Amino acid sequence: MEKLMQRWGLNSKWQVIVVLIVFSVTGYSSLLLAKPLMDLIGLPQETTNPWIYRPLRLLLVFPIYQVLIVAYGWLFGQFEFFWNFEKKMLKRLGLGFILKDK
Repeated sequence: MEKLMQRWGLNSKWQVIVVLIVFSVTGYSSLLLAKPLMDLIGLPQETTNPWIYRPLRLLLVFPIYQVLIVAYGWLFGQFEFFWNFEKKMLKRLGLGFILKDK
């Protein structure tokens, strides 16, 4: 727990627990939201080839996760941590241009 506090620059063990909860809730929620969205765009799991369905669902999960992690971070009082986390992740993926300051 101490290593995570140092690595993430958090002040307490409680903050580490909250951050871990946000990560888990975000991952689960993004998976739950992707399925109905796939159905909505006309690609239900039951009738879509798994070789098409699974990669498309994973591509859909990624942007959902990015939005939810900041939203849940805000709800749990850790917006600054997750906003910085999000910016760092997008830069590492080569999508830092999305965050360009004017």
